[in-house]
Amino acid sequence: MPRRAVPIDFVVIGAGIVGLATARRLLQRFPDCSVLVVESESDVAAHQSGHNSGVLHSGIYYKPGSIRASTCRSGKAAMEAFCDEHQIPWDRCGKVIVATDQAELQSLQRIAERGRENDVALERLDSDQLRELEPNAAGIAALHVPETGIVDFRVVCRKLAECIRRAGGRIIFDTRIVAIDATPRSIRLTAADGQVFESAMMINCGGLQCDRIAAMAGVSPQIRIVPFRGEYYELAPGRETLVRNLIYPVPDPSFPFLGVHFTRMIDGGVECGPNAVLALAREGYDWKTIRLKDLSQTLGFGGFRKLALRHWKTGLGEMHRSLSKAAFVAALQKLMPCLTASDLVRGRAGVRAQAVSPDGQLVDDFLFQRSDAAVHVLNAPSPAATASLAIAQSIVDQVER
Repeated sequence: MPRRAVPIDFVVIGAGIVGLATARRLLQRFPDCSVLVVESESDVAAHQSGHNSGVLHSGIYYKPGSIRASTCRSGKAAMEAFCDEHQIPWDRCGKVIVATDQAELQSLQRIAERGRENDVALERLDSDQLRELEPNAAGIAALHVPETGIVDFRVVCRKLAECIRRAGGRIIFDTRIVAIDATPRSIRLTAADGQVFESAMMINCGGLQCDRIAAMAGVSPQIRIVPFRGEYYELAPGRETLVRNLIYPVPDPSFPFLGVHFTRMIDGGVECGPNAVLALAREGYDWKTIRLKDLSQTLGFGGFRKLALRHWKTGLGEMHRSLSKAAFVAALQKLMPCLTASDLVRGRAGVRAQAVSPDGQLVDDFLFQRSDAAVHVLNAPSPAATASLAIAQSIVDQVER
């Protein structure tokens, strides 16, 4: 017999950083309302929010006027204030974006121009000035972005969860939604264990599953989530001094990934990477994890096939770096020639939920879709963690319309 529906004002699907930030903001804006966060995993930040590089991005890369640009700037300030308020360690350490040959100088200049349009403080460096900041980095020119920072977003997520509970909200784990019945004025969610929730509004922050959740709710998103795995190495103990802060390459303008880079973490370690390879499951953190349903949906999507045809050479290079440590080291040596294979130990991996359009384009901005009783977050890759508090405000603004 079906369980009796539990009435709730707002149901948020997903206890990643965007879902938690949204639930907190809902409770701030509507303190007398009930808010429930439903998470299929056993803890907060189980996927993207707990597997990213922990960078507080400046907003230098994003198209001026885009949602990513505006929310990154305001969200970064809000995140720094949140961390200060709750005594979460963070550091405004700065980063350099390094051009290693003449062919990259034009792209470096475009990044500088975009950064200035986004009100990002930056400085152009010559090779001598670069070596003063990062003695082991090799480049003919660089941009110094002093306001870039680092934090542990898993710690942020745990604090957001604490704030939600303190304000009267609830978070339930190990609860996977399997059916959604949406009407113009309400939405009914059924979980795999038989629990039923009835709400006036659902916020879909399902990350790697967001397109499927939207489809269950009767929305037909044009995009499809394609999972890309990013794999990291770490500098071996005692070699962390090779990197002072953050060292990035000039990114490929045709590909929305920033390339392998060096990232000092808030705990003192240094991550090197990531690459970007197709994951064989939506939660596929290694080559051994294969889910035929996920893989067949990806390969059967025309948008992915068009993307693969356009970027097959880049894709093969990323796969080579995934399977060969020597190839990974060679990519890093472009930025740091003194690096050797013995300086690196295998690190963790993360999976990026990347929205792809039917014409094979990687969606290059945050993407939201509103239906009668729901708001669906359909693309929230980096810098979503940095921007999460501002994204939450944007979602609540849509709820109020």
